[in-house]
Amino acid sequence: MFLRLRQLCLVAHDLEPVVEDLKAVFDIDVCHRDPAVAKYGLHNALLPIGNSFIEIVAPTRDETTAGRYLERRQGDGGYMVILDTDELDRWKKHVDAIGVRVASSLVTDGYRGLQLHPRDTGGALMEINWSEGGADVNAAYHPAGPHWRAHVRTTVARAIIGAELQSDDPKRLAAKWDQILQKPAREIDGQWRIEVDQASLRFVPAKDGRGEGLGGIDVEVVDRGRVRDAARARGLPLTNEAVIIGGIRFNLIDAQR
Repeated sequence: MFLRLRQLCLVAHDLEPVVEDLKAVFDIDVCHRDPAVAKYGLHNALLPIGNSFIEIVAPTRDETTAGRYLERRQGDGGYMVILDTDELDRWKKHVDAIGVRVASSLVTDGYRGLQLHPRDTGGALMEINWSEGGADVNAAYHPAGPHWRAHVRTTVARAIIGAELQSDDPKRLAAKWDQILQKPAREIDGQWRIEVDQASLRFVPAKDGRGEGLGGIDVEVVDRGRVRDAARARGLPLTNEAVIIGGIRFNLIDAQR
């Protein structure tokens, strides 16, 4: 059985500026826009980094769940942590057993997903999904559309290798995610971590005044200087270690050559 970090979702007031910033800074491309999200009052775009994905959603009308989240977290930022698996039925039984509610069940041809209630998970909206044929990480992944492989570029950004969940109590949040994901939370160098397939989930103190949520994404990059130059050209906040796009810290991790 696998449990992979496959997709991280940002929420923004305006979709296209965030899409264009990501494309320019990381030299990546949009692989899919899902018309089905319109029923939630949203539009979206997905961009692959290696065989994982960044999704951005933005409200198209008032009074949406995503819009309320934007207000609560004081602007653009992290929204969802999405994992995929080959045994979704097992996860459904498990979350039922520990009292974690399913906020939404997603079903379409060759795809099923469980969006877990954020009041029961904390940190971010968590989703676990299954795609037919998805055991091969380079094959089908329904949310990214049928042709996502044709849009992969790794000249600058090679892989998503982690997600950073911020909280006033990182240990408590890590323990909750440990219980849900059945992966041990361990303190390493003063930081709580959970290892899933392909990535680490890191639990850190909230220091930006925005409260609990998905605060950062760890991206393995081939050329840190190129990322910084592109970010600077677009007027984006940056340090040597990270660039902020769409309210998220994209932490730059040098690829091992």
